[in-house]
Parts: sequence; structure tokens; C-alpha cells
Amino acid sequence: MIIGNGLIANSLQKIDSENYVFFASGVSNSLETRNSEFEREFNLLKDTLEKNSDKKLIYFSTLSVKDQSKQNSHYVLHKLAIEDYIQKYSKNYLILRIGNIVGKGGNPNTLFNYLKTQITHNNQFVVHSKARRLLIDMDDITRFLEIHCILLNNDIINCAFPYYYDLKEIISAIEKKTQQKGVYSEINEGDFYKVDFGENITSFFSEVSPEDYLETLTQKYI
Repeated sequence: MIIGNGLIANSLQKIDSENYVFFASGVSNSLETRNSEFEREFNLLKDTLEKNSDKKLIYFSTLSVKDQSKQNSHYVLHKLAIEDYIQKYSKNYLILRIGNIVGKGGNPNTLFNYLKTQITHNNQFVVHSKARRLLIDMDDITRFLEIHCILLNNDIINCAFPYYYDLKEIISAIEKKTQQKGVYSEINEGDFYKVDFGENITSFFSEVSPEDYLETLTQKYI
């Protein structure tokens, strides 16, 4: 059972099962501030849990909960509140805290989509030289769940390729694929947060180098 109709929900179709509830519906904009949007997701989650107490719940949270600069944001506080609710009221769950998703379609403001658009449209943009980002191929989220959905119970998994990409690494890969140069300036700002990746994630990606992973993303999605 899949709740939602966005990038994550559509990508999970091939592993849909009556034994699981993949909750992939909710607030996708991390800058959202309207309480009505957060309440809508929370109410849908509560209703889904009540009606499907016999199924395992798979919830998609965000690695931004690890970002100290966003601890007071509406989005992060909302995600943490939902995680807490699930841990209290679900008998069988798996929470995936997702990094920067790369996939077909989806939110045009995600990091990869944003950079691709700026470069291919020859738009000027600003790069924070100290920033680092964690990426994850949507197909890898699906593959990870296909393997581990039944194995991991009542757990929270930090889910991303375990390498902190410099923004200029990502830009260079997109430039190489599009054969266009990005028009950007750099400022000496930006930050990143450290994430503890467990054995399940590190072993899942153990045979892939950061360079190969990034090249695969550009080949698939540009």
C-alpha cells in the first residue's frame, strides 16, 4: 500500500505490497511555514496508522533533522514530531531519513534539479564554497527497501550515499554531461552536518566509489 503520488511514491510501485504501508505523502517543501500543510500530513498519518495497524509502516523523513542550522525550522520540527508519534503508536515501523534525492521529475527545487536547470539555462547562481551535500538515487532507496524492508524493524535509518559532495564536484559532473559551463560566483560560506551511517547503508554502497556514483546520477537523470 502506497500513500502519496510524488517522486517517492511513484518509484515504489514495483515493490508495493499489502504487508506494508509506504507513507510517501506530505510536505515536500522544506521552506514551508503554513501550519495547515503540516497538520494535513499529520492527520493523514494518524488516520493511516489507525486503519492499518496490522501492516508495517515505512515513513520517509529527512536527514535535515541532523542539521543544527535548521533545528528550529517548521519543517524539521514537524518531521521530528512525526517520527516521535510513529515510535510511540506504531507497533512495526521503519523510518528512513533521506538525503538529497535525485530522480526523474520530482521537486524542481531539489539540489540536483536546481543545479541542472541553472547550468542548462545559462542562469547565474551563487555557490557556497564550504557547503557539502549527501545525495541518494531514488532507485537506490527502492532497492534498499526491497532488501531490508522485512529485516529492519522499529528502526531509524540515515539513508544516503555516504560521501559528502562538494557543490563544485556536483556542478562539474553536470557540466561534463551537458557540455555547458555553469555561470556562478563563489562565496566563502556554507556548512554541512555529520551523519552516522550504519552497517546496512555502508555495506549497501561498499562497492561504489563517490566518483562513479556521481557519474551514474548524471548519466541517468540529465
